Amino acid sequence: MEIHLVDATYELFRAHFAPRPAVIGRDGRVLSGVAGLVDQLLYLLSEEGATHVGCATDRVIASFRNDLYPGYKTDAGMPPELLSQFPIAERAIEALGLTLWSMLEFEADDAIAAAVARFGDAPEVSRILVCTPDKDLAQCVVGKRIVLWDRRRRIIYDDAGVRAKWGVGPASIPDWLALVGDAADGFPGLPGWGAKSAAAVLAQFGSLEAIPANSASWKLPVRGAEVLAATLRERMPEVLLYRTLARLRSDAPIPQHAPSELAWLGTPRAGWEAFCDELGLDRLRSRPHRWTDA
Repeated sequence: MEIHLVDATYELFRAHFAPRPAVIGRDGRVLSGVAGLVDQLLYLLSEEGATHVGCATDRVIASFRNDLYPGYKTDAGMPPELLSQFPIAERAIEALGLTLWSMLEFEADDAIAAAVARFGDAPEVSRILVCTPDKDLAQCVVGKRIVLWDRRRRIIYDDAGVRAKWGVGPASIPDWLALVGDAADGFPGLPGWGAKSAAAVLAQFGSLEAIPANSASWKLPVRGAEVLAATLRERMPEVLLYRTLARLRSDAPIPQHAPSELAWLGTPRAGWEAFCDELGLDRLRSRPHRWTDA
């Protein structure tokens, strides 16, 4: 079997900000994100043939990482009409009959990492597709068995694809992010370290700790190597913290213990129709192609 792991928070954001007419539900509420998320999930099931699916969401934006680093991302500045769709999106996922991992202290990415760790070696699993273009999740890639799938661009990143795209192997992605920073997550990286210089150094040494303190030992054509090495020496505790922020937690709580528990058996018709009627999502009412009841 193949397992599809969906970053539902990413899909919600992308659909909400998509350049198309807003979806307005009953009572005038904006439901563009929810409608777009449902469209994507139904396409995944009906057209792309997904049979075993886990969907991860961030119940709140803040996580344990905010306790480690105050500058980490929060919901500050997020449109209220988007925030209000988070609980509705979770209801939609469950109403479709799909497995939902709603994270509170952890993030959606952590739930996906936990699922990869738990199901990645199961003999009945032929491949796990992590359905997102998010570079943070590239660290989960293993060979051709666990891959990152950018569904919009129709690109699959296996181990070789990650190396071609970001210049480092999957295991080095957190180290790379620590050096270059991640604006979306709110940590800046180290001054002077760019994507190319970080990739060149980490491609040779693999991890932050393995990078020689003296740039003469690098033997790499990296511009400003001496300054970069000095910055790394002086700010090593800082960059190690950034790496902790970037590393996904495979111990995030997910209740399923076997891949078979992720099977999608169809959508409960009565519950789905009631959900759509309540919110005014008439267009989606009859969209599921498989039902669990008449």
